[in-house]
Amino acid sequence: MKTGFFLHPESALHDTGWNHPEHQGRLRYLASTVGKDLLVLHERVDQFESPSATDEDLLRVHSPAHVEGVREAWLRARPDSETGRGEGSGGGIQSLDPDTKVSAHSWQAALGSAGGAIEAVRKVASGELANAFVATRPPGHHATPSHPMGFCLFNNVAVAARALQADGLAERILIVDWDVHHGNGTQDVFYSDPSVYFMSLHQSPFYPGTGAAHERGAGEGEGTTLNVPLPAGLSRSEWAGHFESALDRARAEFDPNFVLISAGFDALAQDPLGGMLLEPEDFHGFTRQVMDVADEACSGRVVAVLEGGYHPKRTALAAVAVIRALAGVELDATPTPFAVG
Repeated sequence: MKTGFFLHPESALHDTGWNHPEHQGRLRYLASTVGKDLLVLHERVDQFESPSATDEDLLRVHSPAHVEGVREAWLRARPDSETGRGEGSGGGIQSLDPDTKVSAHSWQAALGSAGGAIEAVRKVASGELANAFVATRPPGHHATPSHPMGFCLFNNVAVAARALQADGLAERILIVDWDVHHGNGTQDVFYSDPSVYFMSLHQSPFYPGTGAAHERGAGEGEGTTLNVPLPAGLSRSEWAGHFESALDRARAEFDPNFVLISAGFDALAQDPLGGMLLEPEDFHGFTRQVMDVADEACSGRVVAVLEGGYHPKRTALAAVAVIRALAGVELDATPTPFAVG
């Protein structure tokens, strides 16, 4: 079986303004870089256009007011049919908060991102694919059940997890979040839910101010949240050691039948919004470790979903590293018997 790479064409058109860290160039650079690598991975990786999520999909995670608020902002941002200009006072870009923007293509981009995550997990759960990487934009892990925030409109990983459960394809899901920012939205969705284990390594103190080690879940979900706050500037080897220990602990405390990765790449050195020192090759290793857990627990069923990463070139290289790990290819290997220039 092959690895899937999922991308929705509208995601690159989600317009936050070129001065915004989460700008259109992020996904365009990633898609171009991954596309070139797919030329030599074509026997191991298939590309798919992401379908759109439905309101039913979103409402398993988000409140009706949340969904309608994003939709209404998008309607205000759409071009007027006569003038070609945005109807809202933002000149076509609407602000949901100081960080989170909506523009004329944002609704389709958000539905395509969530829909791509759903389609990927369904294909992996059904055995059509071995595993998958979903190039989502906008990202998702800060979106709470009731509010978009932190560049995120809908929580793509959470929506995918709930779709797996609703379809009867998986009951117990492990979410591994290595984004440099704590996935507060994902934690909020599942904090009292014993069927989903949320593990996060993140820089602290840092945005959004959540993710303390004592936050371990509530009620029936007590013990199924694991936060590992890390200081800025931690060495690569120290970060890797914390990751290995956290993953071992998560596996000891939880027996998943599906694994999702919130694959943010803003812990890379040189990222303008992070303060960590990781390199793209580190993410190849982290992915292989998660795959080992998935191989042992759930027949290798794992899907990685893009979150942050604001140095476009280095984010793209890290995405390639993850896809190569999923496909069982080393970073410096040429997996086909011919060279591609």
